[in-house]
Amino acid sequence: MIEVYGGPSTPRHGLSRRTVLRVGSLALAGLVRPAAGQTRGNDRRRADGPAVIQVILDGGPSHLETYDPKPDAPSEFRGEFKAIATNLPGIRLGEHFPRQAQIVDKLAILRSLNHTTSDHSGGMHWVMTGYPSSDATPRSNERPSSGSIVARTLGARQPGMPAYVGVPRSPRFGQAAYLGAGFNPFTIEGDPNRSARVPNLDPPADLTLDRLDDRRELLRQLDRLDRRRDASGLMEGMDQFTAEAHAMVTGPAARRAFDLAQEPPATRDRYGRTSIGQSCLLARRLVEAGVTFVTVTDGGWDHHTQIMPQCQRQLPPLDAAIASLVEDLHERGLDRRVLLLVWGEFGRTPRINGSSGRDHWPGCMSALVAGGGLVTGQVVGASNPKGEAPADRPLRPEDLLRTVYRVLEIDPAADFPNDAGRPLAVLNHGQPIAELLRS
Repeated sequence: MIEVYGGPSTPRHGLSRRTVLRVGSLALAGLVRPAAGQTRGNDRRRADGPAVIQVILDGGPSHLETYDPKPDAPSEFRGEFKAIATNLPGIRLGEHFPRQAQIVDKLAILRSLNHTTSDHSGGMHWVMTGYPSSDATPRSNERPSSGSIVARTLGARQPGMPAYVGVPRSPRFGQAAYLGAGFNPFTIEGDPNRSARVPNLDPPADLTLDRLDDRRELLRQLDRLDRRRDASGLMEGMDQFTAEAHAMVTGPAARRAFDLAQEPPATRDRYGRTSIGQSCLLARRLVEAGVTFVTVTDGGWDHHTQIMPQCQRQLPPLDAAIASLVEDLHERGLDRRVLLLVWGEFGRTPRINGSSGRDHWPGCMSALVAGGGLVTGQVVGASNPKGEAPADRPLRPEDLLRTVYRVLEIDPAADFPNDAGRPLAVLNHGQPIAELLRS
């Protein structure tokens, strides 16, 4: 189960300064609400508004072993695995995706995504933000992640819930950059399939609600800083979110949403008792409870050597997790409002290397999209016969993110000032993928 706790530094007696400031610091962990001037009436925060679950396959999964198999290519390209039929004629998936193969009518597969950055960090920055980095090997966000943009613009769908969550950890390049630390993801610690913790979700045992209210007043009175001089957005984040941090600590909603023990054992088994399985189940619980954007990170996809045995180990749990999540969203009536996006930072080299692996390949990659009221049961774009490059309908990461923002009703032309005060657009390249949109 996921454990909520007050943190190992909680004193046994009395209140340290850290304890006094703890509620205010929750704002720095992604507990956010709409920012002033960024709402468009009550509909922007309606409880049944759209939400996103993004599954990041960190390291770069092979498109040829997953969503774009090449059974007719030479063996050094197609690999050892077969392509299997799906419930839609003419669409095939890799053989380790049998459950997804039976629900392709509920999926949209993009086979022509590409960009130009073969570095893990640079590729992840592009995918997570819609912008290439100015540094070939960036170490931090130059632009806000899509999750941070959503948190800044929309906030949480329900009071007392964070707007943006990273499961089971903070995603790489998933930070808020110049939007301010208050729009970074709220994260858990550890594998939700074993025992994970949500830091600071409970107040210390000796801190009553009356004393907690007293400390909120103390925070207000101590805070005399001139926020007009704060270009980072840090103080703005603290000011905006202390009230919701208070609600999150004192109320049951967040603790209940993060508690996988609330799920029937059969449901947990269906998703798979794996890190990716339980992370996807937790993501569903969170969007259902009012979180607007969840990024699930599944690592270990950098298969430079022995790709086939590694895929045999990793692909079946991923198949169970994604298929169960899609089915669950439909069964619960969430498929119209919750968008699922599955991708990595790039694909893998079509030709298998001398170490029986595949190397970095941004020239062609695949992604899966489901829900969000989008048009599914289709493949958008195509790669050439060896999976080397787009042969039809080439797409960039920013095209897919434009589609995400369309579902969320976020204007990509909206701008926010960076640390130097220069207004920068949410996204200034790309177009929504027309094939996915309903007329």
